Amino acid sequence: MKTLAELQAIKEKMQSQVDLRNEAHASTRVVVGMATCGIAAGARPVLTTISNMVQELNLKDISVTQTGCIGLCQYEPIVEVITPEGKVTYIKMDAEKAKKVVEQHLVRGTVVAEYTINNSDLAK
Repeated sequence: MKTLAELQAIKEKMQSQVDLRNEAHASTRVVVGMATCGIAAGARPVLTTISNMVQELNLKDISVTQTGCIGLCQYEPIVEVITPEGKVTYIKMDAEKAKKVVEQHLVRGTVVAEYTINNSDLAK
């Protein structure tokens, strides 16, 4: 960083990323488990993919945040999509699956059922 213009560009980029985390105005929250188990299973690229796509697609009313342990370590990386209609929990995510969740669930409103957890998963 050598000029004030570069500093301003960095500030604007970071501000837009911080805005993704502003839950006060969001009607949809996307929460990625980023505890040690999630990170070890590959949650960081999942979080990055979702954050970047939400920003690139200029999706409004969506906050992307991280949380600690969700409590289902064997299913990490876990992504929860929380809307006024309820919560959907996606399991064993990767960057490609995250792209599909953004395209299908966040953009089109269609749950990607094959990536979700269900009662039979919990019985195992």
